[in-house]
Amino acid sequence: MSDIIETTVYRLNELSGDAKDKARAWYREGGFDYDWYDAVYEDFQRVAEILGLNLKTRTVRLMGGGTRHDPCIWFRGFWNQGDGACFETFYAYRKGAPRRIREYAPQGTELHRIADALQTVQRRNFYQIRAEATHRGHYFHKYCMAISVQRDSPSLQDLTADAEEVVIEALRDLARWLYRQVEREYDYISSADVVDETIIANGYTFTEAGRRFG
Repeated sequence: MSDIIETTVYRLNELSGDAKDKARAWYREGGFDYDWYDAVYEDFQRVAEILGLNLKTRTVRLMGGGTRHDPCIWFRGFWNQGDGACFETFYAYRKGAPRRIREYAPQGTELHRIADALQTVQRRNFYQIRAEATHRGHYFHKYCMAISVQRDSPSLQDLTADAEEVVIEALRDLARWLYRQVEREYDYISSADVVDETIIANGYTFTEAGRRFG
């Protein structure tokens, strides 16, 4: 013989403080199983294009049997040693990059600095520098990028003394900038106010102790 059990459920705003914290913790644990970082990646692709980066792509198989090509951008975060972001790309001089990046991101002082550094080193090398960055290892941070730098000179001129170091540091600084954008976006969507809005909008209900019910 079956029994009927009645349970009182609560909306988030009906819970006590501790129960609300448990409800938020439940959402944070499993609520980000979607590509919440897409907007950050799209912004980074635009920044990369302005600076002269041609991001590599990888083929991703879809559930329906098709494929798509995603940019080679990765990150891991946010509280462990080895966390960070990296990317794979080809790099070459892009005319007007310092001006264009300031137009695109007027408040992006770190991007301005990176663009200026690349512009300066390119000028010293007659705008002939090319580079390639490739991911290596099992982690995803700026030092997981193997970066090769060369000068595409018809007369086989060598790079100026500091050129390789400047380009490598600029690309790694860009990876660090990307990670900060991803981290900032995560901090925003996991904040109490945004989590509360999402829980309420989805109509989730909880027990008095804050455990998810429905």
